[in-house]
Amino acid sequence: MPAASTAGGAIPARSVPERSVLEEPLLRVEHLHKRFALAGRRGAQLHAVDDVSLTIQPGEALGLVGESGCGKSTLVRLLARLLDVSEGRILFEGEDLAATPARSFAVHPRRAVLQMVFQDPTDSLNPRFSARDTIREPCVLLAGMDRLAADERVDEVAQQVGLAPELLSRFPHQLSGGQKARVGIARALVMRPRLLILDEPTAALDVSVQAVVLQLLDRLRIDLGLSTLFVSHDLNVVRLLTDRVAVMYLGRIVETGPSTAVFRAPRHPYTRALVSAIPGQGPRIRLDGEVASPINPSPTMCRFHSRCPQAAERCLREAPALPAAVHAAACHFVPG
Repeated sequence: MPAASTAGGAIPARSVPERSVLEEPLLRVEHLHKRFALAGRRGAQLHAVDDVSLTIQPGEALGLVGESGCGKSTLVRLLARLLDVSEGRILFEGEDLAATPARSFAVHPRRAVLQMVFQDPTDSLNPRFSARDTIREPCVLLAGMDRLAADERVDEVAQQVGLAPELLSRFPHQLSGGQKARVGIARALVMRPRLLILDEPTAALDVSVQAVVLQLLDRLRIDLGLSTLFVSHDLNVVRLLTDRVAVMYLGRIVETGPSTAVFRAPRHPYTRALVSAIPGQGPRIRLDGEVASPINPSPTMCRFHSRCPQAAERCLREAPALPAAVHAAACHFVPG
């Protein structure tokens, strides 16, 4: 892909090295925490993200799954640098992005290579901007490109995402849901990012359009050599479109591994319950009991113990760790 040349700035074309050659992941998250103080309750904190560590390799698609309220959205906002961390590091090619306040990251040099496609394309697009204006804006703000060079890049990326030239002059209210989704994807791709965070990218679309957009995202990931973090409640989609998957429960990663292995033989009881909800996966596992509170949770207790069919005395006094393994689960009773 040729680089856009301009006296005012340029987006350099990049080459993606073979994953096996690289020793370090593109993104390394180390012991990430996000705690929210509760008004009127002295010392009370909601632990939305609690000691999360994960990696994403160049060219890899990592899926993030878990039920509503598990912390997925907060984790995504931390990684996209839209929210400040309470503790921990977000290492992107060795640089700790968590050291830069979220309010300052919009103009950080790394913003160009770490982009996000939001859940609802309608809410994420400026109604006063045409499709061309929306896609072109990062070129001007982040790369200082002149209008001619920026427009050339817009035309290039619009073609990549299948956005017809005549649609570029239209405003969001003049576009269909699928067309608005393509504008959002083009805006994220225009700076040639290395990591693309996809937060439920088709959740707001009609079912008939979802498959087309998902196929587009998968093709772009492969063609452009992108790394992606794919957040979705649709486990079938995650199974088909990701290399690895991380399962989140009450702010913590409870299982991680290759997608094929996790969905074929889930090791954590929570993951087994999630997978059982996929049609054709056998009898549905129903989880009884109350969800534990995320407010000042005990550091020495398993978060899942109140709903776990395998819960034992040990789970009340010893929080299981997530081992460093290719396929790992944070459970005292992982099958051999």
